[in-house]
Amino acid sequence: MSGATHLFAGCSVSTSRPWTQAAVRPLALAGTLVRVVIVGLVGMGFPALTAAHPLAFTDTTVVLRADGTFQADLIVDLDALALGARQDADDADLVAALTGLTPAEFADRLDDLRRLFERRVRLRFDGTPAPFEVSFPDHGTPAATESDIPTVLGLTARLTGTVPPEATEFEFFVSRAFSDVNLTIRDEARDLTTQALVEGGARSDPFALGGPIDTRDVWATSITYLRLGFLHIVPRGLDHVLFVLGLFLLGARLRPLVWQVSAFTVAHAITLSMAVFDVARLAPTLVEPLIALSIVYVAVENILTRRLTPWRTVVVFGFGLLHGLGFAGVLQDLGLPEQERVLGLVMFNTGIELGQLTVIAAALVAVGWCRRQDWYHRRIVVPGSIAIAVAGLYWAVERVVS
Repeated sequence: MSGATHLFAGCSVSTSRPWTQAAVRPLALAGTLVRVVIVGLVGMGFPALTAAHPLAFTDTTVVLRADGTFQADLIVDLDALALGARQDADDADLVAALTGLTPAEFADRLDDLRRLFERRVRLRFDGTPAPFEVSFPDHGTPAATESDIPTVLGLTARLTGTVPPEATEFEFFVSRAFSDVNLTIRDEARDLTTQALVEGGARSDPFALGGPIDTRDVWATSITYLRLGFLHIVPRGLDHVLFVLGLFLLGARLRPLVWQVSAFTVAHAITLSMAVFDVARLAPTLVEPLIALSIVYVAVENILTRRLTPWRTVVVFGFGLLHGLGFAGVLQDLGLPEQERVLGLVMFNTGIELGQLTVIAAALVAVGWCRRQDWYHRRIVVPGSIAIAVAGLYWAVERVVS
C-alpha cells in the first residue's frame, strides 16, 4: 500500500517552487486525490480479485397455489448465511466450518438461520405479513451432497404458508441483508406468471390476486435497469473499471480518449444486444479470461508507447465486443421478461455508459491537471499501467484454472 502511494508521489506539489498560494492549494488537493484513488483501488481490488463480478441476485420464485397455500424458494448461499460469512466466501472453508460443529451447535445454527429468514423476508397480503415455515430442502439430498460446488445446506430456502382467503394483492420484500432479487411470481389458479427485479430493502410492485396483471410502471422499470447497469461498473465491475482507466492513462489529449471510449461503447452495445436476443453468445469460461487479457494488453501498450495510433481504436473496438458479452451475462442470468427486454437492454446499457463516464470523470479530477506534464508518463502512466496489468494477469490465470 505504501509502495503504491510512493510510486504516485510525482503528483505532489512542492511549495519551494514559485507558485502562488492560490495555485498551490488546488494542485495539492489534486495530489491528495491521486493518492486516495490509487490506494483505494489497491485496497479494494486485490482482496476482490477472485470475484471480479461480485454482482449476484437472490433468485426467488413465489408460487401461489390453487389450494390457497404459497411456496417461496430463495436461492442463496445458505452455508454462508448460517455462519454469518460473506456470500462470496470460499465454499470449502464454509463446509469445513459447518461439518466441524457438534450436533447441538449445528442445530443452533439452523435455528438462527430460520429466524434470519423470518426477520428479513416478508410475504405481504393486502399489506399484512403472512406467517410462514422455513425449511432447507437441499440439505441431506443429492442437490447438496453431490453438488459440483461444496455445500452442506445447499442453496434453497423454502418458505411455505397460507394465503389469506380474502386477500386481493401480494407484495414481496427482503431486507438489504440479501442481494437484489430476481423475482418470479406464478399464480397457478390463473396460470399467470410475472417477473421483476426488486432492489434489496424495497417492496415488489403489488401483484393482483384477481383480474389481469397490472402493467409495470415504465419509469420504475427504467430506473431499475439503469441502476443495475451502473452498479455493474461502479463499484462492482472492477475489471471493467481498470480497462477504462487503461484507456484513460495513455494520451494527454481528450479527443483520442473520446474516440477510444466511443469505439468501446459501440462495440459492447452491439454484442450485448446480440447476446440478449440470442443472436450470438460465447461461454463465460472463454469470455471472462479474454476480458482479463484485454486489460493486460491495454496496460502493457501504455507502458511500451507514448503515442496513440489509429490501430489502438480498432483494437479497443474488438475488446469492446468481448466486454459486451461479459455485460450480457447479467441480463441473461435475470432472464428478461419479453415485455421488458428492449427497455431493460437500453437502460442497462445506459447505466453502463454512466458508470464509465463516472470512472473517467474521477480520473480527470485526480490526475487531469498533470496529463501534459513531462513526467506524466513516467510517474503516472507506467506505475498505474503496471498495477492494472498485474491485476488483469491475475484474473486471466484465476479464470482459466477456476
